[in-house]
Amino acid sequence: MICLAGLALLTFSCDKNVVYKAHEDVEDGLWYIRNKPSFKVEITDTLARYNLYYLVRNTLQYPYYNLYLTRNFTGPDQKPISKTLEEVYLSNEVTGKPFGHGLGDLFDHKIPFLKNYQFKRSGTYTIELSQSMRQNPLPFIMSVGISVEKVENQPAP
Repeated sequence: MICLAGLALLTFSCDKNVVYKAHEDVEDGLWYIRNKPSFKVEITDTLARYNLYYLVRNTLQYPYYNLYLTRNFTGPDQKPISKTLEEVYLSNEVTGKPFGHGLGDLFDHKIPFLKNYQFKRSGTYTIELSQSMRQNPLPFIMSVGISVEKVENQPAP
């Protein structure tokens, strides 16, 4: 019981700067290119700086060390801010040792994609993710998501 209380305390204390955190499960662990999870982030503080992260959960059976993601980032006015193709690493290319935190054969990854980002306007921003690998469907990806966190030590204006 004490271990559970300690784990809960640790979990909540780590998330104190989280403004938004969500993930979408990938049905049957098969991520099709047409499946594009979309996340709507409400921003009210435009003076703050934020770190944005991809959240990826995969199994040890995932056949690659990397993952290509396409990120469509749209502002509150529905105008595109950016469309970016990024390569993220889920395991060591040489040893195959998974990055992230694992339990059994599941591994969770928190991968930064924007650091010290300042949103220009308040409102709802949309981030849509799609897999851009050559394999369709992409197996053994269990969920994808994003986390938006305020930077703890904000620089003075």
